[in-house]
Amino acid sequence: MTVDREALQRAGFLAAAAILVERLSSSRPGMTVDRRVFGLVNAEHGTAPDAFFAGLTELGSITASAAAAAVLAARGRARVAARALGAAAGAWLVGQGLKRLYLRVRPYDALAVRLLIGRPRGTSWPSSHPAVLLSFLTVAGRELGLPRSARAGLAGVAGLVATSRVYLGVHYPSDVVAGLLLGRGIGLAALAVADAGERAEPLETRAAKIQ
Repeated sequence: MTVDREALQRAGFLAAAAILVERLSSSRPGMTVDRRVFGLVNAEHGTAPDAFFAGLTELGSITASAAAAAVLAARGRARVAARALGAAAGAWLVGQGLKRLYLRVRPYDALAVRLLIGRPRGTSWPSSHPAVLLSFLTVAGRELGLPRSARAGLAGVAGLVATSRVYLGVHYPSDVVAGLLLGRGIGLAALAVADAGERAEPLETRAAKIQ
């Protein structure tokens, strides 16, 4: 099985960029910038944005990805559902592992914040919600054959979910930026592995799947 090395290199670059974000934001100047931006986003902006971001944020949960996969499977796209959910699960597992490694304190345990939702479990870096959602959307968008404009729109939704985590008081900006980078990288890696698996299958098997 031959995996697309260029795709894996892109995924590795994105993962390295996420680690770099963590390193920079953990320095004194980086932490200062991170906290200032957090304060601007987390500040009072009115009840409408509060409700919007509180309602949007759980689109990044692994439960939401499972529900979306179930819908895809019910509509006859079981293979897309399995691949997208597999990428999302991978992003969630990577995120949980990194949280245990880096142990960054949540904003609400370090600063005076507007905490608009319940306190999540786990530490702060990286943010799993944008990672899970963007990995799912990266795979599903490509596998469904969506046009570039539609995929860009879906990536924008992941960006809004990332923003919601800061707005609601549970993550720093660097947490969600790293989450987006990791999610995109894991999605690309998942597609590369899936493509390699397809190329390795006998022609008859691939023809049967198409039928």
